[in-house]
Amino acid sequence: MTQSEQNKVLRMLPIIVGGLGGTLLMVNRFFTPNLLASQARSDVVGVILSAFLILTGLLWQQIQPRSPDTVELIGESGFELLPELSDIAKNELAWASSLLLTNTVTKTIIIWYQNKVLLKRGILPSHSQVEPGAIFKQVLNKQKPIYLVDLKVYPGRIEFNYLPENTQGVICQPIGKNGVMILGANAPRSYTKQDENWISGIADKLTDTLSKEELIRIN
Repeated sequence: MTQSEQNKVLRMLPIIVGGLGGTLLMVNRFFTPNLLASQARSDVVGVILSAFLILTGLLWQQIQPRSPDTVELIGESGFELLPELSDIAKNELAWASSLLLTNTVTKTIIIWYQNKVLLKRGILPSHSQVEPGAIFKQVLNKQKPIYLVDLKVYPGRIEFNYLPENTQGVICQPIGKNGVMILGANAPRSYTKQDENWISGIADKLTDTLSKEELIRIN
């Protein structure tokens, strides 16, 4: 049973218990020829408790947020690193991408830095040419991340044709002034604020590593 199915069962539990309790009280009353005053008081309490449980269950149905629907992204699993990177940079990029893929809803990661694609990992489409578009450039220029919570409703989604075509959500996270990390998810509105803060922290770590890689190349 998936987590979503378990949550659905738990939300239905008060309604089921309340309904069952009310039914049993009615059956008990029907088969009791001589009703005692104490039993009548107990029945009233039982009816109130059953009604309370049913009401609680109905409220949970409305209050509890429904988990976003996930899709299976179109593409093949892959892992590509720019060959000329140093071992230090390769290890850092592999570590960061692994963390994001295993601990968030991210299914596709692309890291672009100084006009080069350093890493592509996760579910990748057959089209692999990364061309920075308007949103991409805005992230670079303003040095602020952009989260497209439901990609299909944004006209600018066409620039992300290097992601699986049914990608549901995208985060574009700046890596210093020279790079962008692009994360694709298989469900809309699925990144939490905590996820965004964590992604920002990983991007800062990569900025430090890649800036040193830059210095090594210059020297």
